[in-house]
Amino acid sequence: MDEREFGAAAQALAKLDHLGVPELEILYKLERTSGQLYFHLADNIGNEEAAELLRRNGREELGHANRMGQAIGIKLGRAYEASADLKAGYPVAAPTAVDAALLNAIVRGERAGDADYQRWAASEADEKVARLLRISGTEESAHADRVARAITLLDSAG
Repeated sequence: MDEREFGAAAQALAKLDHLGVPELEILYKLERTSGQLYFHLADNIGNEEAAELLRRNGREELGHANRMGQAIGIKLGRAYEASADLKAGYPVAAPTAVDAALLNAIVRGERAGDADYQRWAASEADEKVARLLRISGTEESAHADRVARAITLLDSAG
């Protein structure tokens, strides 16, 4: 798995049914990146109400990363501290134009993310880790709903 590139890492994880510690670290890094991307999108969306929806998603994505850190700690049997590289996320250029096509792609990605999290939770032997995965998955669908609302706000603003 090429863990150096955001898209490749996300696609590789989406093919897995179970996550070990190395995969959870990649997921941690993906979630950190997703949080930052949401903040950049919020800065460029041009509608304050829609921007706040995206910022909320960004904060929750960072919370997902924290949950993955907790899951890693459970699997390791000790406190876990992510490396500076993982905390920094992937180098991704945030789009400067935020339009319905981009936001619709994000909606699809968030819904797929929920399905991935639920699949990983179903195969996880440790119930504490499975619970953390399920919570993050459910929030991914909430993110999709918020992005859909942002699309509606942009459409109504004309």
